[in-house]
Amino acid sequence: MKKTGTKTNIEIKQIQEQDYRKSLSYIIKKVEDSKHRAITTVNKLLIDLYWFIGETIVDLQEKNKWGEGVVEKLSVDLRMKYPDMNGFSVRNLWNMKRFYTVYGQHEKLQALPAEISWTNNVVILEKTKTMGEKEFYLKMCLKERWSSRDLIRQIDSAYFERFMLSKNTDKLIKIEVDKIDVPLEDIHRHLKDDYMLEFLDLSKTFSEKELRKGILNNLRTFFLEFGKNLTFVGEEYPLIVDDEIFKIDLLFFHRELRCLVAVELKIGEFKPEYVGKMQFYLAALDEQIKIPSEKLSIGLILCRSKKENVVRLTLSKTHEPIKISVYQTKLPDKKIIQKQLERIKLPEKLHEE
Repeated sequence: MKKTGTKTNIEIKQIQEQDYRKSLSYIIKKVEDSKHRAITTVNKLLIDLYWFIGETIVDLQEKNKWGEGVVEKLSVDLRMKYPDMNGFSVRNLWNMKRFYTVYGQHEKLQALPAEISWTNNVVILEKTKTMGEKEFYLKMCLKERWSSRDLIRQIDSAYFERFMLSKNTDKLIKIEVDKIDVPLEDIHRHLKDDYMLEFLDLSKTFSEKELRKGILNNLRTFFLEFGKNLTFVGEEYPLIVDDEIFKIDLLFFHRELRCLVAVELKIGEFKPEYVGKMQFYLAALDEQIKIPSEKLSIGLILCRSKKENVVRLTLSKTHEPIKISVYQTKLPDKKIIQKQLERIKLPEKLHEE
């Protein structure tokens, strides 16, 4: 075998191949970044165009005394001028007017719609009522990168109303779009009080195994409900302590928090002894599985129901980051939740002025 210096021809080829693979990886990343920036730029230009058209329609109707017929006239003329362009239907022009009218007087919100798709903007305009609700879904679309289907599902599941009725509303009132280094103990920012699992299509009576398998078979929708920062690690994840095997129902990794998330599933009401078991799991994960660059593991105990005082007393002496949440297997009656929300005083906007 020929050698060049101290390296064989095979070694040289391996190095060349490795260098090529790295270069290819860098190029692919650059292409994907460029595509993303291009799509973002095009979207912003499109939203800016629609804003201008909406503003023009308002000016024509209010200043030049045109009636509603101006929208249909504009639609005909624009489609004749640009037959290959979509978006100039009568209905969409009315959406543009509403878009400008709704956000025109809310300067602090005007930058948000340009960050999400026009389809999602239309969904928010059509399916939400208050400015607080609109701001919430605008920020969540940006934060979670929801598709229009995802967004519609969240609105129909009364996500905003459930969010605002949360016991931790004071901590959650400001939705951060950019990633921030949140103290690990403040897991309320990342784990909710209640979860909607209607997509599992479970029977009236189901076992913990059926619940777990249902989640695994619907991971995409599960991540939509729990947040897209989760990465699946394993089911019935084994931990070996003193030659005995203990299994965590579901184990995830949270990319933003940079920690493992142990999830225990219960088909009944919360019991205090569940916390002791979770403490054991978290200690074992931190000792056996966690790597030095990761933060301490956190736990989520997901129950069918819970009593607030039982939860409060159980967690009062617990220092580990553990969240007790409940889940529903059927969509709630949105009207009932909205009535509950009307009974409490809410700020018109989610952010502090």
